[in-house]
Amino acid sequence: MDGDLFVKILDEDLMASLDYYGKNARDIIFQQDNDPKHTCKKAQEWFKNHEFTLLPWPAQSPDLNPIEHLWDDLKRRLGRYEVPPNGMIQLWERVEKEWNEIDGQVCQNLIESMPRRVAAVLKARGGYTKY
Repeated sequence: MDGDLFVKILDEDLMASLDYYGKNARDIIFQQDNDPKHTCKKAQEWFKNHEFTLLPWPAQSPDLNPIEHLWDDLKRRLGRYEVPPNGMIQLWERVEKEWNEIDGQVCQNLIESMPRRVAAVLKARGGYTKY
């Protein structure tokens, strides 16, 4: 993925999600890491033009993004299938099914864990934490 594709995803998928949930850019703080596609000029201009507030994120910070834990959960769920998918369509169907079955409370718990995570990173001065 490069900056152009990232901006396309923001433009199409992020904006559609906000619209679906009745939100606008001023309602949220957008979190991302410092991957070059996220910090390129084109992406930064897109966020500015769409009036997003970005959560400041230090370079080479520990990975505190809660979505990473959801990806891990999804990977475990996909690993329970005895037979590998027979192609991209079946893989996508499985991903969609398993993603939709993740309980909303799992997401809420991850969000609520953020203050503890940040405190742990600060205490460890950016070093290793249990998260």
